[in-house]
Amino acid sequence: MLDGLIGYKLGMTQVFSEGGDMVPVTLVELGPCRVVQIKSQEKDGYASVQVSFKDVKPHRVTKPLAGHYKKADLSPARVLKEFHSNAEEVSLGQVITAEIFKKGEMVDVVANSKGKGFQGVMRRHNFSGGPASHGSHFHRAPGSVGQSSTPSRVFKNMKMPGQMGNKRITTQNLEIVEVRPDQNLVLIKGAIPGGAQGLVVVKRAVKRRGSQEKKGQK
Repeated sequence: MLDGLIGYKLGMTQVFSEGGDMVPVTLVELGPCRVVQIKSQEKDGYASVQVSFKDVKPHRVTKPLAGHYKKADLSPARVLKEFHSNAEEVSLGQVITAEIFKKGEMVDVVANSKGKGFQGVMRRHNFSGGPASHGSHFHRAPGSVGQSSTPSRVFKNMKMPGQMGNKRITTQNLEIVEVRPDQNLVLIKGAIPGGAQGLVVVKRAVKRRGSQEKKGQK
C-alpha cells in the first residue's frame, strides 16, 4: 500500500488518553485520494503511484493535465503527488482513504510553514537589538554586515532582514493518536507546519521505519 497521503490541516484540539492524560493533537483531513497513474521500474525507471486530491472544475487545470486525468478516466483534481508503493496492491482509479494508517504509527508531516512576510533581524534571527533607552540611536537595526577595503563585500549567508516563513518544512516522527476513517480524519500528536486549511502530506516515518528494518535484520 501507499506510504503516504495528501490532506488538509484543520486545526488543533485535545483528547484524553486511557490513563486520563491530556494529549494535544492536530486534526488532519486525509484523503480520499484517487490513483491516477501507476509507474513501474520497467517502463518509467522507478516504481511509484500517482494520486490526486480534491476535485476541481475542468477549466482550473491546464490542457496537458486535463488529458492526463482523462486518460485515467478521472475528474481533474487540485493536487497531484507521487508516493512509493507496491504496484501490485493498487489499481487505476482506486480510492485510498485514511485507513492505510493505524493508531500508534509514526509519521512524517510535510507542509509549507506560515508566511510572515518581510521581517527584521530581531524577529527573523532572534537578534537582541541595541539599548532601548532614548539616548541610544541603535535599537532594532542589524548593525555592521561587511568589511572595508578587504574584501569589500558582504559574505554569503549573512543573517539579514528578509522573507520569513512560507518554507517547506518536514516534522518527523509524530505519533498517530487516532484514525477515524468514516470522517477521513487522522489525529496526530503535537503540532504540524502551516495554518488551518493548508495542504499537508503525511508519510510513514522514514527514520523510524529504517531503524525497525535494521532491528529485524539483526
